[in-house]
Amino acid sequence: MPRTKPQSPSSPIELEALRRKPPRRRLTFEEFLEWLDEDTWAEWVDGEVVVLSPANTRHQRIAGFLAITLGLYVRERDLGEIFTAPYLMKLPEELRRGREPDLLFVAKEHLDRIQETYLDGPADLVVEIVLKESRLRDRGDKRAEYEASGIPEYWLLDPERREVELNRLDERGRYRPVEPDEAGFYRSDVIPGFRLKAEWLWQEPLPSPLDVLAELLETSPEALIKRSRHGR
Repeated sequence: MPRTKPQSPSSPIELEALRRKPPRRRLTFEEFLEWLDEDTWAEWVDGEVVVLSPANTRHQRIAGFLAITLGLYVRERDLGEIFTAPYLMKLPEELRRGREPDLLFVAKEHLDRIQETYLDGPADLVVEIVLKESRLRDRGDKRAEYEASGIPEYWLLDPERREVELNRLDERGRYRPVEPDEAGFYRSDVIPGFRLKAEWLWQEPLPSPLDVLAELLETSPEALIKRSRHGR
């Protein structure tokens, strides 16, 4: 199902879109949206279509754990909205980039950036789960682009190396790594009160998102379930 309503395939670009092959010429952002569908993980880089490699099992499990945990926390605190890939984030015009982070957070005050099929502007927090083939891109091009776009926090999670890197913009608009506290928690400024412990991500199996949320909110899983049933 296309992310925008398709027209009748009367041009070479539209025919290529139906065959799911990356177009050979540079596209405008609007043409890229027309080509893209819900099952294709691709990015728009200076007019070129870059199809991304499929994620592995560990990547998917970590992404799912974070999506549920952050989603529950953000909903409980009424802070904004969480999105997961594939979901396009259009960066400022001068960068000519449309990226698909593994996870992104849009704060309540920026919900007007959410369009029907993409985020029109930078998120408030971006998470990339590093694959071997994406390591240079995630730590190089994307880090520079997210910094230039003014994204306040950029989390890099590297399962292979078991490394967490939380980058936060300083007063000069440059990313600076944030160290964990004495208890091993990385604390987010963008999502108030949220704490991430690296060891959660490397556990087999991963911890229950409900147990983690209960720990963060200093309550019990049973109390959370009860509140949820009563619309809280």
